Amino acid sequence: MAAVDQPERPGEPDRPGAPGDAAEPGGTYADRTVRAVAGVPTGLAALGATDGTVAELVPAATVLVLRDGPDGIETLMLRRNSRLAFAGGMWVFPGGRIDVDDFAPGVGDRTDPDALLDAARRAAVREAAEEAGLVLAEEQLVRFSHWIPPEQGARRFETWFFVTEVPAADQGDVVIDGGEITDHAWMSPADALRRRDELDIELTPPTWISLWTLLAAPTAADAVAAARRREDDPEWFATKIVLDGDDLLAVYEGDPAYETGDPALVGPRHRLRMSAAGWSYERD
Repeated sequence: MAAVDQPERPGEPDRPGAPGDAAEPGGTYADRTVRAVAGVPTGLAALGATDGTVAELVPAATVLVLRDGPDGIETLMLRRNSRLAFAGGMWVFPGGRIDVDDFAPGVGDRTDPDALLDAARRAAVREAAEEAGLVLAEEQLVRFSHWIPPEQGARRFETWFFVTEVPAADQGDVVIDGGEITDHAWMSPADALRRRDELDIELTPPTWISLWTLLAAPTAADAVAAARRREDDPEWFATKIVLDGDDLLAVYEGDPAYETGDPALVGPRHRLRMSAAGWSYERD
């Protein structure tokens, strides 16, 4: 895989302070959340608004770039600049918002699901080039999952997740711009999750659950094959946030707390528990 020159991109401007600073909307809820849950990164303080306003969803795309390392599957992780207004300091997969130019020429309805899916593929490929200097093929991207953030979010990106394997002969060099992206690493899913619990890196819930899903795949090819088997009906995650004592929960459809907000109700579990002792995915 060849490296490409890094184009200038508008991105989101750096500014003083990380998400959750007083300048961010919804500081009260954010401060309460961060104080309540030790080990939850300040970037999650972007779950902000307290005035009942629901921010519009912005379409975005991301791609899990996989390879086989000496100890098993690895995925490319990028660290966002801690001064960015959205997900600052987080370790993420390559990705970003879907631009107008990502749509095929002549597309009139940019809300059409097929048009959006095609644009999401192009956006994921474009972002991998801009953020990491990697050249990916659209046709090699397999749908992995779909994420809708909590309504409290000050910035809400509805994100199409894809996955692809990069054979060893085509990996080339990862090239970051040192601006929006300040670091990169190939990590095994288990190592990334361990480093989060050790507070060495920060992850968002979608990234954490995606890494957890990869634990079941011994090789990159296995992970892509598993995603391909469900590509026509990838899992959708529409997140709601609930406090459970000192723990923060990201809850999903099927969990009783999803509709009621009561984490103690008896029933099947589908939640990511974020606590000072570590994060854990509870799913029946």
